[in-house]
Amino acid sequence: MKKSVLALAVVAALAAPLAAQADTILYGSARVSVDYNDESNADAYWDVFNNDSRLGVMGSEDLGGGLSAIYQYEFGVDVTDGGNFQGNRPKFVGLKGSFGSITLGTQETPYYGVTGVTDIFNTGRSFGATSWLGGSFSGYTLNPGQDRTAASGGGSLSRLDNSIMYTSPDFNGFSAALMFSMNGSLNDAQGWSNNIDIWNISAKYSNGPFFAGVTYISLEGDQLVDAGGVPYVDLNLDQWAIGLGYSSGPFTIGFNYEQGTYNEWGLLKPTWQIDYGRNTSTPWNAYLAGSYTFGNNVISAAYGQLDTGISGQDAMENYLLGYQYNFSKRTRVWVEYIGRNADGNFFYGDQNAVSIGTRVDF
Repeated sequence: MKKSVLALAVVAALAAPLAAQADTILYGSARVSVDYNDESNADAYWDVFNNDSRLGVMGSEDLGGGLSAIYQYEFGVDVTDGGNFQGNRPKFVGLKGSFGSITLGTQETPYYGVTGVTDIFNTGRSFGATSWLGGSFSGYTLNPGQDRTAASGGGSLSRLDNSIMYTSPDFNGFSAALMFSMNGSLNDAQGWSNNIDIWNISAKYSNGPFFAGVTYISLEGDQLVDAGGVPYVDLNLDQWAIGLGYSSGPFTIGFNYEQGTYNEWGLLKPTWQIDYGRNTSTPWNAYLAGSYTFGNNVISAAYGQLDTGISGQDAMENYLLGYQYNFSKRTRVWVEYIGRNADGNFFYGDQNAVSIGTRVDF
């Protein structure tokens, strides 16, 4: 009898935490392709390429009275090179109720919530630094060995770390979001800002086939000067974007326009620009993407122009074509072409790339 009671106690003790985690979901997405990439300023190569594969858990707990605790913990997983549990993918915790939601951690930005309306391709090469101003421009640092983009989530506007975000309820399709990114440890050392590093606001309308959104992001920081007192970095930066979308039946179409200095081209003003009299203007980007679905097949296309704002550099043209076959709701294969015309741009050359890949969600 005592053994039976003890056994029941052990089972109850083991079952209790499982019951508490009943709303936790384990999920992931494996996205791998064989790519051929040919750029005019580099040798062509073949590559087995990881396209933002990820693994995560998410869930909620009902706290009563219409209030819930929500959480998500997601890692980047590189299924090609073994670089797992990396990247600034969403990791946050918060509360959700009739007031909307308040979350803290590393989160997708309101900015991406607007401009992401055109992020429709499978390959990770399609929506990066040369396609939208929110992309991560890499290659520069404020100080040797110092990650210049540490305060802004790795230089990308798709996610920001050290952030708190409020998301409003949905009012007949209308919603708004406000995010603050705060990393005080960087302020004194690099002059990023005081108290709040970055703030980002958006307003969206999404109802039926229509989507429209506008967003604004700002960093109010110091101006850094070299030993001679000449400014070489200006951390007073801002950027805005609009996104428009329409989806009805087999057709989807999206458009975004961005303008501003919140990217590496605006953030870093190299001394050679000053020394040689190279002036900069405000960078801008326009991008149009659409798809058509018939049966299990999806055909996609996109065209965009991105101007880095650097004098003497022509706007880059981006054009993409893609075919996707859906075996099920969770498994697909794709063939996509990525082209870039960057004549007269000494940072990027022309690009021709083909991606042949597969994706399995679970």
